[in-house]
Amino acid sequence: MDKKKRIWLCAAILAAILIVDQVVKIMVKTHMHIGEDIPLIGEWCRLHFIENEGFAFGTSFGGTIGKYFLTMFRIVASVAIGWIIVNQIKKNGRTSLILCLTFILAGAVGNIIDCCLYGLIFSESYYDIAVLFPPEGGYAPFLLGKVVDMFYFPLFEFDWPQWMPFVGGNHFEFFSAIFNVADSAITIGVIWLLIDQIFLVPSKKKAEEEEKSLE
Repeated sequence: MDKKKRIWLCAAILAAILIVDQVVKIMVKTHMHIGEDIPLIGEWCRLHFIENEGFAFGTSFGGTIGKYFLTMFRIVASVAIGWIIVNQIKKNGRTSLILCLTFILAGAVGNIIDCCLYGLIFSESYYDIAVLFPPEGGYAPFLLGKVVDMFYFPLFEFDWPQWMPFVGGNHFEFFSAIFNVADSAITIGVIWLLIDQIFLVPSKKKAEEEEKSLE
């Protein structure tokens, strides 16, 4: 694949992920209040609207300073990933590496948009549906917006038997994380990157070494 096609492919993937991510988030933000739950397929596939301060899948980093740090870290990391992608395209690097990094970049940028802009353009979502561009202004300053999460897939749940050590009597829910499209893109990209580096790169090097030995 030539450089121009790679650039267009990366741009298309980036745009598609960002558009879907932001459309879903804005629809949820303007049609649901925090904590609202809408079953999609039974009880194991639901929309459950939450907002989080920090990391992916609803985890938090702690405090205003932590929020500023995390948002700035995301921005710097995204710029670095973007530079690597451009550099790899210029060097005619492997398409697999370029694409998995593009997924990670798209997911990171998707959540950065929430952090940078949502506090400025939306009202709070507690107890009522948020208003886009409220007259009184948004709920948070620049960089302090919250990330919108909504996909909830509790595939199964049960209570541990009382006789089990450490966990006896506790409730267990498989895959309790609540996430968004951007989180999914990051997860796909990271898994793809690991597979690429662990399996594809060594196999390619081995094939090249075998080809050289035959020469």
